[in-house]
This record gives sequence, structure tokens and C-alpha cells, in this order.
Amino acid sequence: MAAKFELYKDTAGEFRFRLKAGNGENILASEGYTAKASAENGIESVKENAPKEERYEKKETAAGKYMFNLKASNGQVIGTSQSYESTSGRDNGIESVKTNAPGARVEDLTD
Repeated sequence: MAAKFELYKDTAGEFRFRLKAGNGENILASEGYTAKASAENGIESVKENAPKEERYEKKETAAGKYMFNLKASNGQVIGTSQSYESTSGRDNGIESVKTNAPGARVEDLTD
């Protein structure tokens, strides 16, 4: 199964998206958007920025785990990873986003 973006509405009524790898694992999640069009623009921004190494901000959580943010050219965070146990896990997550996001289809779950 190929990677895909899932566009959905959360319990607060906001639009969000997540990038799922071919194995079904979540590899990137968005913030909440009040408008569906804004979430769709966020997906396009992820597709555009995912291949660019300089757009990734690698971080360590307060709990000592590792994660990353994908940022747009204006510095705004457009996607956040899950937490990983190791830096290698985090780096593999980044490579997965770089590889999978640009060509991933969008599945609209908001209907």
C-alpha cells in the first residue's frame, strides 16, 4: 500500500491531516484548521517542502524522546512527527516523509 494523506475533522470540529506510511503508521500530523481549504493548502505545502532537508527541525522532547517538525519557507510548522525512541528512528521518519509525501494521494474522510 502506498503512503497517503488522510484529511479529517477532529472532535473539536477542526480540519486536520496526517501522512500515513504504506504500512499504516502515522509519520506526520498537522495542527487544526478552521477551514477545510486551509488544511488542503497545508497538505500541498507538505508535498512541496518535504524533499528539502533544511525544512526539518530536529528536536528532543522533555521526556528524552526524539521528534521533528516540518516547516514551510516562512518558518511556520506545517507538520509534526510522532515521538521516537532514538535519533535514528527520527531520522528514518524524516526520510520516510521526504520519500512518501510528494506523491501521496489524499483521502478525504470529512464527508
